[in-house]
Amino acid sequence: MKNVVAGVDIGGTNTIIGFVDSEGKIIAEDRLSTPDYAFADDFVIALDEKLREMASGLKEVNIAGIGIGAPNANFNKGTIELAPNLRWKGIIPLVRLTERRTGLKTRITNDANAAALGEMLFGGAKGMKHFIILTLGTGLGSGIVVDGEVVYGHTGFAGELGHMTVAEGGRVCGCGRRGCLETYASATGLVRTVLALLSDRRDQSTLRELKSTDITSRRVAEAAAAGDLIAVEALDQTARMIALGIANAVIFSSPETIFLFGGLAKAGEALMEPVRRYADELVQPVFRGTFKIEPSGLPEANAAILGASALIWKEMK
Repeated sequence: MKNVVAGVDIGGTNTIIGFVDSEGKIIAEDRLSTPDYAFADDFVIALDEKLREMASGLKEVNIAGIGIGAPNANFNKGTIELAPNLRWKGIIPLVRLTERRTGLKTRITNDANAAALGEMLFGGAKGMKHFIILTLGTGLGSGIVVDGEVVYGHTGFAGELGHMTVAEGGRVCGCGRRGCLETYASATGLVRTVLALLSDRRDQSTLRELKSTDITSRRVAEAAAAGDLIAVEALDQTARMIALGIANAVIFSSPETIFLFGGLAKAGEALMEPVRRYADELVQPVFRGTFKIEPSGLPEANAAILGASALIWKEMK
């Protein structure tokens, strides 16, 4: 009988489910439409039925547990709390509901913490006890590992580096505050920087030919690769803000490596090189040369499932 863990990634549109073995191989995958379930109880029933259906198509497989990555998830309490992009309002005791329905050990955390665990078990952080992963998507998520353990803190919500203040009175953030790192150091932040530069400067740019709603981080990266001055400057400013966040984080956790993951990280060395250069400039001198900045070792298409499953696999290893 082969042990697998059900990795579950709950998103506002889809929930992706995969059976992951101890080596990080996904042996079965399926999905549910998250908005189809107005109540978490109904979702859990559907999840249980889907897991049974998936298992029925495999020979000699034992589901050892369920790991869940979800927005606003609290590992300490096993809850999803006030998630703005889910229909389930309030505080949802999802671990309790899932364990009661399935009879399987269940753990939950947010997507960035799940990514950190996935990186540790199946990615570039194998054997590391001190590292940080930054997920550079629409916002900026972060998972911090110290002494081999994810940092959750007293409330279960520790380690939100995207909401450290890097510009007092700066850009408005979705959290209601101003000047948060993610308003500058994310795919959305990059686009905001481009729009500001297009307004303030007269340089010719292929990005001027696009509607503001059509400017994406990928198009900016492509324009920068072609030598577009506005795109190059926007990437450089974004890299400096990412590096500032890294320099601040290094002071309190002294990581071996900072991994960059997500759509913005696909810019490759066009982003990595200035991030490394600025981080070396901005970090406290005693930490200079003590850490690396690298792309994530997780395959992006499967990272969420691998990370969620790692919640259980870490306890089993």
